[in-house]
Amino acid sequence: MDNVVLKALRERRSIRRYKPEQITDEELQAVLEAGTWAPTGMGRQDPWIVAVQRPDLVERIDRLNGEILGSPHPFYGAPTIVLVFGSDPEVWRNSVPDGSLVLGNMMLAAHAIGLGSCWINREREMFATPEGKALMRELGVDEGLIGIGALSLGYPASFPPSVKPRKEGYYRIIK
Repeated sequence: MDNVVLKALRERRSIRRYKPEQITDEELQAVLEAGTWAPTGMGRQDPWIVAVQRPDLVERIDRLNGEILGSPHPFYGAPTIVLVFGSDPEVWRNSVPDGSLVLGNMMLAAHAIGLGSCWINREREMFATPEGKALMRELGVDEGLIGIGALSLGYPASFPPSVKPRKEGYYRIIK
């Protein structure tokens, strides 16, 4: 069985090199809108999405995340960073799964319109620091939310050379 969605699922890859030019407002809107259509527990729509394109903030987020990682430039030079926040899992237990589905939808949407993306971790740790909390306030993100994940987003400068084959026994069917 094959269709455009199944093909996109097979072909989407994490992009780790970006062209410096900024994506269009229309492209960004399409990716963000796709995130809002992700399923959420009880239809709560708990995640919050913040797209950052201002160069000084992109650089600051990249630096903060890199400090947690212990390596520079974890956003791979992408001109746009999309952050996803949610309630503390102590408050809403579906917070992380809900935000993860939002990130997944946005990665597929980005691929579908010719953009590259890569899921970036460490947002929970990053936004728990004093500098991270200050940045959340600057971004207008409610105190009490946690960072769930982020995307580097932009025009791909290169593509992964090959695709790993799927592991044997990845799924099974029991009838």
